[in-house]
Amino acid sequence: MKQIFHQIVSSVMAVLLLASTVSWTVDKHICMGRVMDISLFSHADDCGMDMDMDMEKSCCADESFTIQGQDDLKISFENFSLDQQVFLVSFVHTYFQLFEFNFEEPSSFCEYNPPPLIRDVQVLDQTFLI
Repeated sequence: MKQIFHQIVSSVMAVLLLASTVSWTVDKHICMGRVMDISLFSHADDCGMDMDMDMEKSCCADESFTIQGQDDLKISFENFSLDQQVFLVSFVHTYFQLFEFNFEEPSSFCEYNPPPLIRDVQVLDQTFLI
């Protein structure tokens, strides 16, 4: 189960990294104030009406905008302020301590020496737990 969860999280992170580094271009074709077609990465199809370039008022318009992707992916640790560095280090330290399991029970008898066995009372009295 842990391995499957790890693979799912790794895949989601890879997709997020890809989506944040790719530049997105959205092209819209607007006719009479209504959006007729939207296209990613290519030119939007027109509505079939003639767009006269010599007329000042045309019923159709094309709009496009580009969302630039992130180019610099290397974040340096020195850009953080001292407060942010202290918070990050303390958060990571406490997070890893959540998963440390200490199965060793504390023993208060480690320094205690048992009394010497002079005679075996159960054998002498022949009292045995069955």
